[in-house]
Amino acid sequence: MTTFVAGNQKSKAPPIRTRPNRRDFLQTTVAGMAVATFGAAGVATAAETRQPRRSPTAATVIDTHTHFYDPARPQGVPWPDKTDKLLYRAVLPRDYRALPKPQEVTGTVVIEASPWIEDNQWILDLAATDPFIVGCVGNLPAGAEAFRAHLKCVAGNRLFRGLRLGEDQLRKGLNQTRWLDDLKLLAANDLCLDLLGGPDMLPEVARLARAIPDLRLVIDHVANVKIDGQRPPTRWQRGLIDAAQRKNVYCKVSGLVEGTGRADGTAPGDVEFYKPVLDAVWNAFGEDRLLYGSNWPVSERFAACATVQQVVIDYFRPRGQAALEKEFWKNAQAVYKWLKR
Repeated sequence: MTTFVAGNQKSKAPPIRTRPNRRDFLQTTVAGMAVATFGAAGVATAAETRQPRRSPTAATVIDTHTHFYDPARPQGVPWPDKTDKLLYRAVLPRDYRALPKPQEVTGTVVIEASPWIEDNQWILDLAATDPFIVGCVGNLPAGAEAFRAHLKCVAGNRLFRGLRLGEDQLRKGLNQTRWLDDLKLLAANDLCLDLLGGPDMLPEVARLARAIPDLRLVIDHVANVKIDGQRPPTRWQRGLIDAAQRKNVYCKVSGLVEGTGRADGTAPGDVEFYKPVLDAVWNAFGEDRLLYGSNWPVSERFAACATVQQVVIDYFRPRGQAALEKEFWKNAQAVYKWLKR
């Protein structure tokens, strides 16, 4: 008869059960799994260490910077120009969704690039029929006499999330009381303001942030700094740090491949090439005020959409799950308060 050894003591084996009961089965299985994985002493075995570890991924991905338009409309489009062989085509949500990407994009905030007032409504109508669009940042002339009427028409739509203005508009508007009052209306309606410009715009961003501290500001495309794999300009870094001192200023991690100037589609896919710029942005804003944007389809001129997203993933993934989630959707929720559909 089989015996079991406990220390120096021997005893007869208990009667053999042909079918183990549930409790014994679970205990044996769990114990076996623990030994197989960690060994008898609870230390990871060689087999376990050889298993690939799953890298952090973002359960939700919100692309905060896309453009949609259709030149086939009866009125056409003011942008892009007909001579642009790459961009002058119908660019719609279905086209973006069809692109291969490292991670599936859950939704997008559309940035309206048309100066036509009625095109704000065109995007909102498109969003009404396609839940992939979770928000729209419009284009309205702050400081103009009709601004408030225009804003009133769209601000009641929950999908309308703010405005985008350019560097020249920002620089001129800062000295105009009416312009500032119009932007205060954005804050009063819980809307935000995207700002498009170059490194020279950053001091004006900081100035506006001080003037209207309850207005959320987003610097687009890391302020269009030149990216060449080297240390970025000191002036840009100082401007970035100054703007980041104001807690209502955020920065969009977008425009990276565009910053290379390689409009032949050969922008690098290696994150190390972008690291000097990304490190400066990270050091200035931290994990709570950075958000992802592809700038598609404009980015397509410089690199595939998959490359654009992968560079950002490769930079934020080593910083852990929390940073990855914030970059890809949580900070976008804090800034745009996009509509969960």
